Amino acid sequence: MKELGRHVLIEFYECATEALNNLEFIEEQMLEAARLTGATIVGKIFHRFSPHGVSGAVVIAESHLTIHTWPEYDYAAVDLFTCGPTVDPWKAFTHLQTAIGSKRTSQTEIRRGLFPQNVSHKPGADG
Repeated sequence: MKELGRHVLIEFYECATEALNNLEFIEEQMLEAARLTGATIVGKIFHRFSPHGVSGAVVIAESHLTIHTWPEYDYAAVDLFTCGPTVDPWKAFTHLQTAIGSKRTSQTEIRRGLFPQNVSHKPGADG
């Protein structure tokens, strides 16, 4: 079967507390992760919570990358949803694991838009 996209759900444990609470650092690393996948960045939004934690999204032409951090637990939840054959979400995974210093991870890949034959975008269709 051929899929339209890949959605990687990641649990990053035992991360560097300071990194998880630094909005500018998280934003920079998420943008770099998107670039490393080969994606086309079309937008971003990040927010710092009080007293701690960061959430953010990088919208890419091929879908999105999101992060939610809990510095008080040295934990981050990340979704990497990419579409198309040229974008590799696992490059983002490797980059983010190193960047936030995660010592333990759990990840699941879900194939999205499964079809019994090879599929391609319809001519003139958006997205």
